[in-house]
Amino acid sequence: MSSHREAPNISKDPVADNTDLYAFVSPDKPKTVTLLANFIPLEGPAGGPNFFEFGEDVLYEINIDNNGDGAADVTYQFQFQTQTRNPDTFLYNTGPISSLNDPHWNRPQFYSVTKVKHGLSTVLGSNLPCPPCNIGPTSTPNYAANLAQPAVQTLNSGEVVFAGQRADGFYVDLGSVFDLLDLRPFQSLFFNPMANAPGVNGLDKINVHTIAVQVPKTELTRDGSNPGDPNSKKSVIGVWATASRQKARILEKGKGGSKESGPWVQVSRLGNPLINEAIIAIGDKDRWNATQPKDDSQFVEYYQHPEVSGLLPNLYPGVFPNLAGYSKVRADVIAILLTGLPSGIINGFQNYTGKVQSDMLRLNMAIPPTKNPNILGILGGDLAGFPNGRRFLDDIFTIELRVLAGVTIPLVDPSFTPDAAASQVTDGVTPSNITNPYLTSFPYLGVPYDGFDYPGH
Repeated sequence: MSSHREAPNISKDPVADNTDLYAFVSPDKPKTVTLLANFIPLEGPAGGPNFFEFGEDVLYEINIDNNGDGAADVTYQFQFQTQTRNPDTFLYNTGPISSLNDPHWNRPQFYSVTKVKHGLSTVLGSNLPCPPCNIGPTSTPNYAANLAQPAVQTLNSGEVVFAGQRADGFYVDLGSVFDLLDLRPFQSLFFNPMANAPGVNGLDKINVHTIAVQVPKTELTRDGSNPGDPNSKKSVIGVWATASRQKARILEKGKGGSKESGPWVQVSRLGNPLINEAIIAIGDKDRWNATQPKDDSQFVEYYQHPEVSGLLPNLYPGVFPNLAGYSKVRADVIAILLTGLPSGIINGFQNYTGKVQSDMLRLNMAIPPTKNPNILGILGGDLAGFPNGRRFLDDIFTIELRVLAGVTIPLVDPSFTPDAAASQVTDGVTPSNITNPYLTSFPYLGVPYDGFDYPGH
């Protein structure tokens, strides 16, 4: 998964667990950028009677670096508070919820949005409503029109925001990936061979909780200019999301509650997909979650010789002989994931933020969205796709797997010839394996799956 349950400590704290981060030029509003962070992994839609909600004791942040130092220049902070209208019932809703202020909704949740720019904080909105979870046609009728769309809020400052449940837009064959990378379309070549089979989307019919903000590009550049030159460093931003908890938590004996106090301490972060999942070793995962992008040079050894690159020749005997014999530092992985790609490596493209090694999604805001996106992003010739930011359509697992299999080594080492399998390997899952499709307007992720029609897994 991109970052679902990726580290020992955060796997026990789902409301603070970053699952996916997206950053892209809005396809229907190309003067803006959409930044979207998902939390709470693997939400079963039927998971009541206490349905999923954001943590009131968690500070959620989407951070933007616009000068390449790996530190936040602009941050959008989201904090939540929940009401219990009737404490004398076990019900999440006491009747159909027909609107965001319906009194039948017993656990409404609200949030504030604060913008921090160069250390100055401005509250952009408060008491903004979240939609309820999508329970079913009786409890949450006409969910998209009555509950989800009204939760999209346009702030006086120009940003558009949303916070609430959505269908998980990430797609990957979890069952095969975590079964020693036994990729179904290639398992006849596996060390424990079986007949090839289609991939299975392990995240289909699963929900997440989404925080999304759509921002004018001029609010994100270092000098307030409109990014028009793809070759300019001012057109590139780095993005990552974090979740923090207060330093002290005191359990209240005999009351079933707790009190939090002290400064905020970061417990989770996410920039590029699959980093803490598949690049960072298990002994450093919790520490990685607690650190800042500007300090990521301490983890560079994991990028220099990625573990997956060493495993592939052993898991698929004879399939990756050139990769098996390659012992040089993976400068291509470092460039793609830690610094961005400078101009001259890929014709017409750069998302270089500088020499500071930092894990961030790097988006060149001057590159417009395309009407015909390629799910392989830049590997498929689509300069608007990953690793130029990240869109929902981008086949993140296949792209990064092919990078780790060596397909991008010639970008920095022309003497290397990738194995034929490097450009073919995949888990076999595509956006066609998602039941609830993406939307064409903000917040773009599909309507969450409802519990009544949930088939179970």
